[in-house]
Amino acid sequence: MKHVYILIITLISLFSGCDYLDVVPDNDIETIETIFEKRDQAENWFKFCHTFLMPYTASIISNPAYTGADEVVAGDFIRQQFNYNWAGFYIGDGLQMSADPYGNIWRKDAAYNAIRYCNTFLEKINGVYNMENQEKILWSAEIKALKAHYYFELLRRYGPIILVPKNIATNAGIEEMKQPRSPFETCVEEIVSLLDEAMKDLPPMKQKSVSRWAYHSLESAAALKAITLFYAASPLFNGNPAYANFTSKKGENFFNPTYDKEKWKRAAEAIDSALTICLDNGKKLIESEDQKLQNIMSAIEESGLAKNFESEEAIFMIQYENRSLASWTKWTRPYFRSGTPDYNADLIGCISPSIKMVEMYYTKHGLPINEDREWDYSSRYQIDKETDPYYKNVVLLDADSILRLHLNREPRFYAHIAADRCYFQRGIYVDPENDLVRAYQGERFGTLYTSISSSQAQNLTGYYMKKGSRSSQSNVDYKNTFSNEEACVLIRLAELYLMKAEAWNEYLDAPDKQHVYDPLNVVRKRAGIPDVEEAWQNYSTNPGKVKTKEGMREIIRQEWNVEFAFEGKRFWNLRRWLTATEELNTTLCGWLITGKTQRQFYNNFEGPVPVWSKRQFIAPRDYLFPIRSEEILISGCEQNPGW
Repeated sequence: MKHVYILIITLISLFSGCDYLDVVPDNDIETIETIFEKRDQAENWFKFCHTFLMPYTASIISNPAYTGADEVVAGDFIRQQFNYNWAGFYIGDGLQMSADPYGNIWRKDAAYNAIRYCNTFLEKINGVYNMENQEKILWSAEIKALKAHYYFELLRRYGPIILVPKNIATNAGIEEMKQPRSPFETCVEEIVSLLDEAMKDLPPMKQKSVSRWAYHSLESAAALKAITLFYAASPLFNGNPAYANFTSKKGENFFNPTYDKEKWKRAAEAIDSALTICLDNGKKLIESEDQKLQNIMSAIEESGLAKNFESEEAIFMIQYENRSLASWTKWTRPYFRSGTPDYNADLIGCISPSIKMVEMYYTKHGLPINEDREWDYSSRYQIDKETDPYYKNVVLLDADSILRLHLNREPRFYAHIAADRCYFQRGIYVDPENDLVRAYQGERFGTLYTSISSSQAQNLTGYYMKKGSRSSQSNVDYKNTFSNEEACVLIRLAELYLMKAEAWNEYLDAPDKQHVYDPLNVVRKRAGIPDVEEAWQNYSTNPGKVKTKEGMREIIRQEWNVEFAFEGKRFWNLRRWLTATEELNTTLCGWLITGKTQRQFYNNFEGPVPVWSKRQFIAPRDYLFPIRSEEILISGCEQNPGW
């Protein structure tokens, strides 16, 4: 029986960039069969399948992972003055609800709609008459990987999901429509199976035309398979006692209640395979050719960027839904007064790094600031000066005005964070007058106001985020036409290296060089810091830490936090590690931004001040997202524990 799809006007307005929605069909009705008669219309359907992925992954507004942890701070201004659904901020504030969940992708117009479109494509693509068979095979493989990606996004939010191998007819009965949630392991195997199928026909990225770089390739499918198994092996999903009694209405356990160490081995082997595929096909970390600090910083900055989808390190990239709103640039770049250099009315600088993240970065020896015996942790909130020319044009030299917290830190700190009396890195464009961060009240980078106001955009911590934008570009250069050239990098090679170190460390009885130290050191080398064994043995107050599984677990987790700061990884990592309860119930702190003097700004050198205290994470409830209550009533499926 032919099922007629009437193209709804609301979808036309929502996805106006999809040409097939603008086609005027014969007799004012277009069927699935007529759409899949010609290549150009099938291609439009193919592209439409991908549009659903953008808001879930490539938007700091819609994807809660960017703003829902403890990495960034923003006040009432951003919550009250903009009519945007800031999923991350609201979830971080403890406002998640089952009546109308934030970050909800378990909707008929969201992930499951996307899956339905993918299924239709796979069912109908062979009917297109003016396409070569090899092209049909390629497009089908890309859609299989995309469908697996949608499943994965559902899986890490909700745990057990409803699998849809084939579309249910639109005229099916209610009982047939009420599909059950599948056990978690079944969901994992379905994702892996889809990716294995796709990988048989997916070429490496370099063998694809540039126009297809935003679609899955052999490298990205292999990486997504590894990531899926990596999540399945993690504490949240592997023998978590909180889910021991989480069962279906038939009494079937959604999770295996017993911890399985072998899941780490399976994940580790998949990661090794993905790394081999990526390296064999030319993927590599972006590194500096020399050890000059600014060059190391530039390589670090470029690692997460991909202008025109070009990047040696990026494994999977996607277009931003709306670059001017959905990327970091608008919200993190500093606002300067009208008439001053670099004034840009589009940039408001009201999302800033938390002190917690500032202190997360290592010392120059590649150690946590409280574990480096040559770095004075107890006096980190006092004032000192920098005299080493190595830091020229990075830290203000020979001036008794630098907080010790900002001295002798690793290159990633200076590449990602713009701190007071340090330079907003501009490479050869450094202008000592304009690019030195002066953050006291009334100064160039400081607030214009003498009090905190919910009606004005303000940087609440005194730090600016450089990650996510090109610090070599002045503010005035950041117009939409420039920013739209950047792709959103969702998976990059450094992630596989850290996954390898973590997975093998969890599987092995003790860390070893080949499986644990070496992949970690690849990332550390690019970061311009010593190898992990050298750092802990030569400079640490706890040199034995690097030799134990538990010690390396802590080290690897901090490496994740630093290398992928502000990239949306910590939100998920804290959940899969089961550490969100400890980390996400703390007040976020910064400096006293209304202070006009050094002493006032730095709170009499007594330490940071609270700047946002509305934080709540309830365990075990908040480890999984709620399914909307209405959906539970309609579908009859089980709600997640605690909701």
